[in-house]
Amino acid sequence: MTQEMQFKTIAAQYCSVKPEDMTDDMRFREDLGFSSLDFMSFLGELEDTFDVELEEEEVAQVLTVAEALALLERLQEE
Repeated sequence: MTQEMQFKTIAAQYCSVKPEDMTDDMRFREDLGFSSLDFMSFLGELEDTFDVELEEEEVAQVLTVAEALALLERLQEE
């Protein structure tokens, strides 16, 4: 499973959109229907799964699936 599909599979646990139906331009709150609690739980699961540490300032800037994937890739390179 690719990192992108693994990411989308985790995200799908918090919304009604299937991983294969998620597009890069989908927004977490507006398009996927994430609540604040969903988003925080999702972030914790990402940290555990991908062994990264997400900073609150960076995460606050993330609105779309593509932005989250880009942040995840950047953190794994550090």
